[in-house]
Parts: sequence; C-alpha cells; structure tokens
Amino acid sequence: MFLHQHPYKPFIPENATKLIVGTLPPPRFTTGELKPRDVDFCYGSIDGQLWPILNRIYNLDLIFENTTYAINQRKAFLENNGIGICDIVERAYRSKIDASDLGMLNVELRDLIGYLRAHPKVVTLLFTGGNSKNGPEYFFRKHLKKYHLALDLMNATTPKIHTFILDGRIITTVSLTAPSGSANRAVGSNPLYKKMKAENKSYTTIDFRVLQYTPYFKGEIDL
Repeated sequence: MFLHQHPYKPFIPENATKLIVGTLPPPRFTTGELKPRDVDFCYGSIDGQLWPILNRIYNLDLIFENTTYAINQRKAFLENNGIGICDIVERAYRSKIDASDLGMLNVELRDLIGYLRAHPKVVTLLFTGGNSKNGPEYFFRKHLKKYHLALDLMNATTPKIHTFILDGRIITTVSLTAPSGSANRAVGSNPLYKKMKAENKSYTTIDFRVLQYTPYFKGEIDL
C-alpha cells in the first residue's frame, strides 16, 4: 500500500477571506518525482487546470515550470487577493498509485474547522469538486458531523452553494466543477456548456470553468 501524504501545509494568508479546498495532489508530489513543468506548490500539476484558470481570470502571466520563481508568483497572488489553500485530506493509502479520489483508503482528514477558527476572516470555502464519494464537499460533510454541524443548501444548481454557521459566523461553500481532466465528462453534459459550445465550436471546458469560477473568486456571493 502506498502512503499518500499531502506534501504541503495549508497556505493561509492573514488577510484570507476565501479558502480553496481540495483533496490531494498527484502522488508524484509526495514522492518528489515532478515533471519538468510541474510547480512544487499546491495545485502545481502541469496536468491540472486550477492555475491556468486563475491565470486567465486575473491575467497573471504565470510561469509554468519547476522553479522557485513560479512558486513565489502563486504565493504572491494568493496573498494579494486574500485567498488561501487548505486541502481537507492530510493522508490516505492507495493500492494503486494514481490521483483518483475514489482510490483513497483509510483517509485522514485535516481539522478544517480548526483552521477556520484560527482564521476568522475566512467566510467562503471554494471546493474543487462536489459531493461525489471522496470529493472535497463529501469529506467536509463528514468533518462537520464531528462538530455537530451541517450544510444548508442555498443553491441546488451547479455549482451548488451551501452555508453553515461557525461560532456565529456565516460561512458559504461553493462546490465548483473540478479543475481536472477527469471532470470534463461532467462539463460536457452541462446544459450551459452545450449551449455555449453550440454557439462557438472553439469553446473549451477550460473556457467553461473560467466562466463558472470568476464570480466566486472575484466577487461576492449573492445568496
């Protein structure tokens, strides 16, 4: 069995009002066998889409390479925009060494509620996936039960929006379409994507995610 340990501690600036919450990066980030264009930081896989999406939303001109400069670009962006990253999985075991969420076994979760209490300015959690088994929302729901808390549904369409109250503070969660190639099938079946694709044959799944992510990263959430 492969012990898939999260290689990065949560990165939460003091001014953070939003947290990006996922599960685990690909196993090569744990073993240190990175690809030349991977970035040794959260969501740094060259095969992933989160940083390309944010690059377009904010016009960041990011470098995609295994350098300290690329890491510092991403940290500076997060600090300047009050965004943190706190994936919910600390470690898991795998019988097959891949990045599948479903393949995670004996999962140990991080104390996300503890991090929220330590960072009282955070009022939004941006899940990089939904409530399917072993997704970030799925694990967060399990985590909330430990504290006798639960999510209240605010918006049932994708991306689903929930709220919960922590120590008198209203926290909103948004379950975004996962920024991974494996989620492209779900994007392809989305009615809005189908409409946009019919109107513009060059419209891509990343275009769709940019459209979906932008209001939740750059604006206030209207419940």
